[in-house]
Amino acid sequence: MEGAEGNAGQPGPAERSHRSSVSSVGARADVLVYLADDTVVPLAVENLSSISAHELHRAVREVLQLPDVALEAFALWLVSPLLEVQLKPKHQPYKLGRQWPELLLRFTDASDDDVAMDEPSLQFRRNVFFPKRRELQIHDEEVLRLLYEEAKGNVLTARYPCDLEDCEVLGALVCRVQLGPYQPGQPAACALREKLDSFLPAHLCKRGHGLFAAFRGRGAKTGPGEQGLLRAYRQVKEVTGDNSDHEAALGSHYRAYILKCHELPFYGCAFFHGEVDKPAQGFLHRGGRKPVTVAISLEGVHVIDNREKHVLLGLRFQELSWDHTSPEEEEPVLWLEFDGDSEGMPVNKLLRIYSKQAELMSGLIEYCIELSQAAEPALPQESAAGPHEAPGSSPPATQRPKLRRQGSVVCSRIQHLSTIDYVEDGKGIKRVKPKRTTSFFSRQLSSSQGSYTVVQPTDDSLEQS
Repeated sequence: MEGAEGNAGQPGPAERSHRSSVSSVGARADVLVYLADDTVVPLAVENLSSISAHELHRAVREVLQLPDVALEAFALWLVSPLLEVQLKPKHQPYKLGRQWPELLLRFTDASDDDVAMDEPSLQFRRNVFFPKRRELQIHDEEVLRLLYEEAKGNVLTARYPCDLEDCEVLGALVCRVQLGPYQPGQPAACALREKLDSFLPAHLCKRGHGLFAAFRGRGAKTGPGEQGLLRAYRQVKEVTGDNSDHEAALGSHYRAYILKCHELPFYGCAFFHGEVDKPAQGFLHRGGRKPVTVAISLEGVHVIDNREKHVLLGLRFQELSWDHTSPEEEEPVLWLEFDGDSEGMPVNKLLRIYSKQAELMSGLIEYCIELSQAAEPALPQESAAGPHEAPGSSPPATQRPKLRRQGSVVCSRIQHLSTIDYVEDGKGIKRVKPKRTTSFFSRQLSSSQGSYTVVQPTDDSLEQS
């Protein structure tokens, strides 16, 4: 389990994969590996109990005839509705599967009955540690399709929260892939008008409205999301020139979808389940907790509200310090420390995330920082806005960054969190009128690389919390 990533957050793709991956055990066994689109790669393997994830990964690549880049772009995962674990190449999937109940008891709050019923499946999914900038260099259609299918599933299940206009652009590309080029009145579109949730996240779909209700005659109305989706579908660009065959066109739209998802700060993250304190409200100052998903990538950490489908807090690694605690007879906690303000004064804020996966999250943050520090800086031409832009989507009317729009679901909502404004003075947590020099936590990027600044009390600035 060392170094693996786990997730007990939003069920998302895991709900589709609650099935066994091993049909027989012995000298020779049949292993089923599931792809992001729920198709199955059957493998006949020898010595199942000792075969490594690396060997199974190679077998999948051979069956799918994937290029060498797939070795780094994808990883094998053990996935169930309760937990998700990305495997290291040296891990032995069968042995980890036998240890699954122990992992559930250690890293989830599942009941004994749920633990007894749960069974993981093997999935071939994107590697959390594969940099986005390297995806821009991929041109193999099957690799792009697998990345597209996984990203699409995360968008449709709201694992990747998106603003409505971004959902419309992404949904339009799915329409183009599934329905072909836009043609007014096309029968295929009318036949799928009731399957709006194939194009938009379920919480944006309105029952009783078809996607192409405008084709159904005078007086038919569509919802706002449907209207925008239809408008975006009309605007999807087509490939032109000598390479405008069907396969090349699909590849360009897969690529366009992935590039659009690159704008989402949590694209490619590992997801974890947790809870945070709500701000005290009302006369009695009642608070309570809210369930959240913690998304961690090579770039930073995002805390997402499960119910509202929006970001509560987004931090790059340069902007935070962190630690985790697991006191006996108390809940494990991941602590995030970051800059903020209180009544106009700069302070350090401390967010407490309750989760049995705090240890996993802390370890992943540390490893992502190590990888980021060791990686070479990306070249300017590798940016998503550069010359690699695919022809599958129209450019925005203005050049303002799409995800900086006011009220975007990807913007932090610190006011919806209950945080501690503090500094450590050797005796306890204190409120301060701060002067920035030290941090409560030592785990952070070096000062030469990070922009995070911290608070130290002065004798005349302490106030007992």
